Amino acid sequence: MKTKAFELPLKTHFATVLLLFFSLTIRAQTVLDDYVKEGLQSNLIVQQKNLTLQQAQKGLQSAKNLFLPSVNLLGDYTSGDGGRSISLPVGDLLNPVYASLNRLTQQDAFPQIENVNQNFFPKNFYDARVRTSVPLINADLYVNKSIQGQQVVMKQYELDLYKRQLVLEIKTAYFNYLSANEAVKIYESALVLVNRNVQVNESLLKNGKSLPANYLRSKSEAEKVKADLNSASNKVTNARRYFNFLLNKNLDSEITISESSTAEIIRPDAAPVVMTNREELRMLGVARSINETTLLLNRLAHAPKMNAFLDLGSQASDWQYNNQTRYYLVGVQFSMPLFQGFRNRINIAQTKMELQKTSMNITYTTAQLELAVEVAKNDLHTTSQNYIAANEQLKSAQSYFHLIEKGYEQGVNSLIEFLDARNQLTASQLQHNLRQFEVLAATAKLERETASYTLLN
Repeated sequence: MKTKAFELPLKTHFATVLLLFFSLTIRAQTVLDDYVKEGLQSNLIVQQKNLTLQQAQKGLQSAKNLFLPSVNLLGDYTSGDGGRSISLPVGDLLNPVYASLNRLTQQDAFPQIENVNQNFFPKNFYDARVRTSVPLINADLYVNKSIQGQQVVMKQYELDLYKRQLVLEIKTAYFNYLSANEAVKIYESALVLVNRNVQVNESLLKNGKSLPANYLRSKSEAEKVKADLNSASNKVTNARRYFNFLLNKNLDSEITISESSTAEIIRPDAAPVVMTNREELRMLGVARSINETTLLLNRLAHAPKMNAFLDLGSQASDWQYNNQTRYYLVGVQFSMPLFQGFRNRINIAQTKMELQKTSMNITYTTAQLELAVEVAKNDLHTTSQNYIAANEQLKSAQSYFHLIEKGYEQGVNSLIEFLDARNQLTASQLQHNLRQFEVLAATAKLERETASYTLLN
């Protein structure tokens, strides 16, 4: 019965804390959301990954343009002499005939000609043409287009994956900055108390109502709080600079703090677990699709390819250009691999193994992400419980300090009891501050693991 009696108030406190945090969200979430949006636009790594995505999109556009005709200007110039040649006995064949004709006509209308010795090398010969070619049958182009499109999707998921992680880092850095600021306020408040105690002990010592040891002890305590305050201030500076670094801003830029900078609390028992939203799984799915497309490409290695071309040009010797030198040439090219040393069979086997590895990786990653969600939910539940305990501890420490402070002023309690109560109060305030922002950080972590933050592209 005692256990049940204890569980009911605990659940009530837990619900009250969640309701309180949720009510504060409306005023505070806007500030943090604005910073997150700013970081998603200005972060240098995001900009780099955006450029990578644009490069992939250009690659897809280039793959599509491979289906269009290509036009090239081609030109050849050759000139040579010597080497192999062919003899044509034109004179020996025609000169007797020409001589007979000259005798019959009694004229010299048919002159004697020399035998021809023609070299194989052309001399001062040019061939200039414009070639237009277009693919008719080429399965590789379709497969390449598909792979390039999948690469674009992969790069988009990589960008979203980094953005989602950046959201978590920005929120965590913001909460750390707020926590450090609160710690400074706590130490400043503690310093006011110890300085007031130093003044009291100094006054009592002058009036002969206190021992020098009390004055020295209170002064030593004040110096200790000053040192703690300096350390806390340094943490504020470092937290501010890291936060501005994530946003690609001047490291010493001021950070806006709302009246109650808290984030929306996701109830651990109601957190959405939609594993298909995780970019890691989507990327692995695209990788599997790329492997399947590559396997198809390997299987189509023996598919025939056919291209058509049209040449419009001119060719002649000694740079002549006229109706006799101009020409056109139309043709179709066909190719079909018959044997390539079984290399394609090996490529198919390798791609199948890669597919198996990808499937195993998907199964492992799914289990890993599910575990991460459960761990994040448990962490949020634990930090919420710790915050409730810290809240109760702070109330007790405040009441205890006020009692000891009044007793010390009335001479009932000693300086040691006063300093102990003050240390307990400061420690409880710091613990309360730490636990509060642990809840917020755990909330951001659960938001990350469930991919529940909406990314706007």
